[in-house]
Amino acid sequence: MRVIALLATYNERRFIEPCLRHLREHGVESYLVDNCSTDETVALAERWLDRGLIAIESFPRGDDDRYNWRALLQRKEELARELEADWFLHTDPDEVRLPPSSRGTLAEALEDKEREGFNAVDFSEFTFIPTLEEPDHDHARFEQTLRTYYPFERGSDRQLTAWKANEAVELAWSAGHTVRFPGLRRCPQQFRLKHYLFLSPSHAIEKYVERRYDPAEVASGWHVWRSKLKASDIRLPSRSELRVATGDCLDASDPRERHYLAQFVGP
Repeated sequence: MRVIALLATYNERRFIEPCLRHLREHGVESYLVDNCSTDETVALAERWLDRGLIAIESFPRGDDDRYNWRALLQRKEELARELEADWFLHTDPDEVRLPPSSRGTLAEALEDKEREGFNAVDFSEFTFIPTLEEPDHDHARFEQTLRTYYPFERGSDRQLTAWKANEAVELAWSAGHTVRFPGLRRCPQQFRLKHYLFLSPSHAIEKYVERRYDPAEVASGWHVWRSKLKASDIRLPSRSELRVATGDCLDASDPRERHYLAQFVGP
């Protein structure tokens, strides 16, 4: 069975190689849409061509160098119709997608769910952030050192982002959180998603504060706290406020409904 992850990047030098490596280890190929990165993202990704990475394409920035998420999602919809695969996965470089248990690969788990009659899978999200005690994980070993997290959930099908190939698939309607198509049969068992929101306060500034968002998307309710975040809003929790992961053993109980940083952002 062929599974392809559809990735969009902009200045993801920290995450791109760990992401491509992880996907390959889980039997998933990748297709990369780069949104005109100005760092080493593309050069690092090129090392993985013919090693799980199918291709890299350049996608233009919006007006005034704006991040146009809707256009990137629409390109992913096109790719899901153009590429030959059994399943597709919409994911970001700062996300680590995992099967529902530690047995087997992501591709094998998707094949199992297809045999059970399902054609879409959603993910339970676990958000990893630094703490006051350990504020800086901006290095190549972040997956080993950054182990503090909180479970996150907002609404149903918050991460319904893996699906069996379908010509009518739509992603952009939900800002990429929920795929839809006729005849969708959602698997009741959630897979797992480790989301490395930011690795240090300076990384959060680079990733969110310095990004230019499309005003029309913000007016539609997209990007929410990210578009309003200021450097002074970036505060870290103490270690005692979060949970600590042991390997891929993650506790989904009592999830947060807002991201930690969102509480410090003004109206």
